[in-house]
Amino acid sequence: MNGYNKVGDSMQFETIKFDLKDGVAWVTLNRPEKLNAINDAMLRELNAALDMVEGDDQIRCMVLTGAGRAFCPGQDLGDRAVSPGGDKPDLGKTVGQGYNPFLRRLYTLGVPTIAAVNGVAAGAGANFALACDMALAADTAKFIQVYSNIGLIPDASGTFMLPRLIGLAKAMALVYTARPVMAAEAEGMGMIYKAVAADDLMGEVGALATMLANKPTVGLVSSRKALHASFSNDLDSQLDLERDLMQACGWTDDYSEGVSAFLEKRKPGFKGK
Repeated sequence: MNGYNKVGDSMQFETIKFDLKDGVAWVTLNRPEKLNAINDAMLRELNAALDMVEGDDQIRCMVLTGAGRAFCPGQDLGDRAVSPGGDKPDLGKTVGQGYNPFLRRLYTLGVPTIAAVNGVAAGAGANFALACDMALAADTAKFIQVYSNIGLIPDASGTFMLPRLIGLAKAMALVYTARPVMAAEAEGMGMIYKAVAADDLMGEVGALATMLANKPTVGLVSSRKALHASFSNDLDSQLDLERDLMQACGWTDDYSEGVSAFLEKRKPGFKGK
């Protein structure tokens, strides 16, 4: 069990851990005996964790990682097994009511997000990592789009994220073949931000997350919004969006602080507002 306290409030979790340090929320998938496979309880608790991130202005960055030797192998298939002659599971319900609400929120969360991929990331587990703003992975980690091995399609935003990150041809090949991709190759093809020596992963992620937690949060999240929109906007629409987001950022306290710090030749003290 893991508890989190803010002004007298607490939250208890069974399948994840939630820790707050230096403005960074560390959300750890915590079913190590199952390699952190996803079940319904974990999806509910992940959504509760996002509630906590969005409801606490002390939190300025979120890290998603896994306990033990794996990041996440995807759905716990023990929960979706089909016995001979038995009723077939409604996987559309699993995706529509479980995965999709979480992925929509993760992709547009009000703070920067980092995946610290400490081990195998397969299926929905891989796609959770790719949906974060940045993914860093231990050099021993691997990414696998396993779905073709069991007659399914990528979910958890996989068909959206993968071709945008690595291109359609490579995405199609990885989906069809279910070929494992080690972290260094994943970095080389643009799937992830960086491959890191396993012993250095958490230290490097921690330093990056702390740095982002001290940057102007509204500006960072607005930049993400513009970058996301660029894949579907034409130039005129994108220029209009840049104008509108620039206007909103210019009204933040952090912009005023950033300009003052620059002119006064001092380090800015951003508050995320």
